Amino acid sequence: MNGIITRRGLGALAAGALATPALAQDAGWPNRPVRIVVPFGAGGSADIAARNVAEALSQSLGQPFVVENRPGAGAVIGTDAVAKAAPDGYTILMMSNTHTANETLIRNRPYVLLRDLGAAAAVNVAHHVLAVHPSLGVNSVAELIAKAKAEPGKIDYASSGPGTPYHIAGEVFRAMAGIEIQHIPFRSSGEARTALISGTVPMMFDAIPTMQPHVAGGRAKALATTGPRRDPLMPELPTVAEAGLPGYEASIWLGLMVPAQAPRPVVEKLNGAVNAWLSRPETKAAMEKQGAQPMAMSIAAFDSFLRKDVETQGNYVRMARIEVN
Repeated sequence: MNGIITRRGLGALAAGALATPALAQDAGWPNRPVRIVVPFGAGGSADIAARNVAEALSQSLGQPFVVENRPGAGAVIGTDAVAKAAPDGYTILMMSNTHTANETLIRNRPYVLLRDLGAAAAVNVAHHVLAVHPSLGVNSVAELIAKAKAEPGKIDYASSGPGTPYHIAGEVFRAMAGIEIQHIPFRSSGEARTALISGTVPMMFDAIPTMQPHVAGGRAKALATTGPRRDPLMPELPTVAEAGLPGYEASIWLGLMVPAQAPRPVVEKLNGAVNAWLSRPETKAAMEKQGAQPMAMSIAAFDSFLRKDVETQGNYVRMARIEVN
């Protein structure tokens, strides 16, 4: 009996000796450049946030963090590339509520979000502005709804693509207002915004700081913001809920995920570095200028947040009867 115990004890010691270098190596991450894959086009909220995160992590962790834009198929192409990457912490996904909506919206995805990827760190949350082209001739949410009811199906709205937060915002608005408006998807927020400013498409939900200069220049008219309270960047505007749709709220939040089975010490180090950056006063001030608020969370809290948002976005998709053609 003692001999058996001794052999087992030696086996355990040997296993521990083999595991220790691996853990030490994981804790030494990163020792080479790290990719942050953004499955959206350049210039949008996710791209800007990814570049800010990359700069901060490069400074704090001593290795280059390089942003790689891989847009397409409603964020599926870039996301699938990360899901299939080596789970070593050297490929990170910048993701948003597009991803939690896609769990219901896109049935033939080549990955399952919370099976093939793991929560790493939340980044920030922001709300939108509902903007129209001046030629539409409306000055409030109530006037927009009245016009849409008088001319069903004749008002189009632009978005950065199917399943994006701006698309979901438009479809939930349509459903709650009881109107018929047509979705015109573009490949990026920049393309959608150009369509609005030119008058090609007369309506869209967009990032507040990005749309703000166009509103100031008279190229677009802002009707309302989509948060639970008035936005500090446009405090003169009512919320959509205030302006006639009680209970309406829409946001875009961003976070980081890694391939499933990434070493826990690596994910913890990434989470700690991101949260340390988010806690800095200068980070909060910079994000506020971009219309966002830091959203620091532990790994477990972000995982719970993701699971809940999959349900929330699924409810939005079903309520608005959103389909991707």
